[in-house]
Amino acid sequence: MKKISNIFLYIFSIGVILTLFGGGLSLFGYVAALIIGGDTAAAFCLWIFTAYLPVIIKITSVAVLFGLIGMYLTKKKALAVDSVVSEEEK
Repeated sequence: MKKISNIFLYIFSIGVILTLFGGGLSLFGYVAALIIGGDTAAAFCLWIFTAYLPVIIKITSVAVLFGLIGMYLTKKKALAVDSVVSEEEK
């Protein structure tokens, strides 16, 4: 089970890297469109919004799915709030 969960977490980490890289590319695309200006920039921004970002969102969704399955298999509670008892409270 540990090997399968490591594979899921590895796919999750690759997905996070791709998502961050894709988000950065979209930022640079919008900055380039701002510099270009005019109808070309509007068309480029429209392409980023309608064709590029939905692919990035799908990659993110699949990566989160793999991450949650990996955390479930390893029984990690990364999304839970645990109370930490300090030395003073003991």
